[in-house]
Amino acid sequence: MARSHVERLELDELTCWRARVGTRELLISQQGAQVLSYQEDDQPPLIWLSEQAAYKRGQGVRGGVPVCWPWFGGLQRNPQTVQAMHLQPADAPAHGLVRNLDWQLQGIDSRDDGVQIEFVYNSAAQPLADWPHAAELRLSIRLDERLHIQLNSRNLGDTPLAISQALHSYFAVSDIRNVAVEGLHGCRYIETLEDWQQCQQDGLLQFSGETDRIYLDTPAQLSILDRTWQRRIQLHSSGSNSAVLWNPWIDKAQRLSQFAADAWTGMLCIEHANVLDDIRVLAPGEQHQLEVTLWADPAEREQPDE
Repeated sequence: MARSHVERLELDELTCWRARVGTRELLISQQGAQVLSYQEDDQPPLIWLSEQAAYKRGQGVRGGVPVCWPWFGGLQRNPQTVQAMHLQPADAPAHGLVRNLDWQLQGIDSRDDGVQIEFVYNSAAQPLADWPHAAELRLSIRLDERLHIQLNSRNLGDTPLAISQALHSYFAVSDIRNVAVEGLHGCRYIETLEDWQQCQQDGLLQFSGETDRIYLDTPAQLSILDRTWQRRIQLHSSGSNSAVLWNPWIDKAQRLSQFAADAWTGMLCIEHANVLDDIRVLAPGEQHQLEVTLWADPAEREQPDE
């Protein structure tokens, strides 16, 4: 039976938690309740973390799994019901308000078969700037033979609460030009780089340039096929019918903070979300759960042509 262990450590200005279950290791920052990295000994990481990542208070860490809430992306690109929750939508930061704040550590449950770490953010106790609503966010991270990330949003107020959100997951790949995403065939998507046109996916998604797409009506199961690393990263979600796929490619990579010029080759974001048609409006007392489970299965290496 796998042994588990959790320890606290400080990375520059941030309090973090390292969990091990057998050969698997997980690193989490208390700021933003952000998974920073995840991998198995002697294997390439599953969750990508920038080599130039900075661990500063009030500043997002590039990579891992940031929590985007109570909106995803630019607020003004969200449906009007989500924008109306904020007092100053024109000045709202991208990706919401909780990524750079300390969450409360609710508990650590370490057992022989796994570890569960839970963080809570309560906006009634810790009000959010220009967002005068009461809600409780609870992020549960469980590591056993797989990694499970569960975000629960509960409306503590007495009026409806409209949110968009995402688990902004960065995945490590051998080379973005040689991987494919399975499971999106037939899904409609918004091509944000071409005037937000609506398109439909045909076959596997492969990459040959900057990618920033919002997929709708997505299935519960997606996978990243990486034949060079002989693996298939499996992603199973619930509470989500939308996903954002992003890679900055060459030019945009030059302008990103905490991001090496060539880092785009080794990462791919698949962000399970509730966006656009998939936003959630919570009645008083209602809650919604967004969950992603990920693991890697072996895949055959592609044979060269003879």
